Amino acid sequence: MIEAQGLTKHFGDFHAVEDVSLNVERGMVLALLGPNGAGKTTTVRMMTSILKPTAGWARIAGYDVTTQAVQVRAHVGVLTEQHGLYERMHPLEYLDFFGRLYHLDAATRRSRALQLMERFGLGDALSKRLGEFSKGMKQKLALVRAMLHDPSVLLLDEPTSAMDPQSAKLVRDAILELRRSARTFIVTTHNLSEAQILADRIAIIRRGRIIAEGTVEELSRRFVGEPLMELRVRFPLNGLTQQLGDMVDVVEQGDRWLRYRTADPVAVNPQVLRRLTGLGIDVVTLSPVQQTMEAIYLRIVEEDERAQNGSNNVH
Repeated sequence: MIEAQGLTKHFGDFHAVEDVSLNVERGMVLALLGPNGAGKTTTVRMMTSILKPTAGWARIAGYDVTTQAVQVRAHVGVLTEQHGLYERMHPLEYLDFFGRLYHLDAATRRSRALQLMERFGLGDALSKRLGEFSKGMKQKLALVRAMLHDPSVLLLDEPTSAMDPQSAKLVRDAILELRRSARTFIVTTHNLSEAQILADRIAIIRRGRIIAEGTVEELSRRFVGEPLMELRVRFPLNGLTQQLGDMVDVVEQGDRWLRYRTADPVAVNPQVLRRLTGLGIDVVTLSPVQQTMEAIYLRIVEEDERAQNGSNNVH
């Protein structure tokens, strides 16, 4: 549903995006992570036919973003960093205007607008002008506008910024629900835990380049290490490490717990449990230690920084 190959955008001597390639299948969520100025918004704007690529190509729902811009816009919903809300308007008046641009009939415009306003907790704000909306309410209305024409692809730039925790959860739940109905997403965000919750795959962009891409598990294995398991037993046992030392790579331990790494937890964990049970040791829990997206992200950026500095030193 979303394809890009060698996507590049230069503004004079400034290389905003350089050779970005992405492939997002139907019903998938890709989180595009990176610092301010990394090229996230420029990438999204090229994919919505707002900016013409300097080089490379992209397709949305099979339509080329350069030569088939009208079809692209009909199939994509966009939430940009700048909402462009018309603050003198009331919300239904505003949404009706955009519904006309999408060639929706009057009944469809109204029913979808009311349904989406209610869904995102804006049902009590119908009589207000948009200038009276809080930042979070404006963000939710912009998301309603992006979804008004029922697009198959949604490109969301910081969808939960400026929202309170309850509103942010509403938006996350809506994204997860829409994904189940075969919607496809690219979500840019600074909220790393949110990316970990929402995304099937993560792409990290820095200085206009994709420096890493994969599932959270793939990125964790590649940049942080093999899966980390935590074992807890019922009673203190000083010799626990000795009992398992030849089976696993123990990295931390206490008197009733230890953590170990293994390349194949599916095979190794049952062996660990069998050995401890055979020794009469009561196991309370054996579970994976979830690596945070923050730790993975920082390690990836750190490695890219070292690679860049090494390259600069060579030259």
